[in-house]
Amino acid sequence: MGASVLNLWGLLSREFMILVVISCLLASPLAWYVLHNWLQRFEYRINMSWWIFVSAGLGAMFLTLITVSTQTVKAALSNPVRSLRSE
Repeated sequence: MGASVLNLWGLLSREFMILVVISCLLASPLAWYVLHNWLQRFEYRINMSWWIFVSAGLGAMFLTLITVSTQTVKAALSNPVRSLRSE
């Protein structure tokens, strides 16, 4: 409907990134608590560092951006007539 590929990508990326950030903020404390209690049962213990959770969150954001980018570009550059013919 006249939107550019960059505009579509920005809108979809922002929506998905908000969901990923919220899920990381909810999952990280829970994962730290469970892993901390589990690791305390071992004789040789290690401490969980904060950077492990940050790197996991950044990895999830990176994969989200790659997936959204691929799907957005594919949908924006496709011919809508072909989609309507098959439906």
